[in-house]
Amino acid sequence: MTRLLIVENSAPMRRLIRSMVAAIASPIYECDDGGQAFHVYAAVQPDWVLMDVELPGRDGISATREIKRAFPQARVIIVTEYQSTRLRQAAQLAGASAYILKENLREVLDELKR
Repeated sequence: MTRLLIVENSAPMRRLIRSMVAAIASPIYECDDGGQAFHVYAAVQPDWVLMDVELPGRDGISATREIKRAFPQARVIIVTEYQSTRLRQAAQLAGASAYILKENLREVLDELKR
């Protein structure tokens, strides 16, 4: 099973993602704040992080950068509603493994199985 951290400020979206990945992920940790993401990651060191872009405390790109600096082995997938070349490039520079639009959530499963 894959240990997973979901960083998403919308509780309904966290529930949706959790339900989609439950068959392949356990345990599943959650937080709703980009500023908390680093601390939760450091405490549990999951196999994957599913990170939203727009978060309170710290945006998902900055949180990804912070996690990757301290934990180079971290694997972060940006999961967002923003179809933006600029954000996609920023995510890549921050060290994200993938950039997936929320409208294509099924792609998350493919990425987690790699």
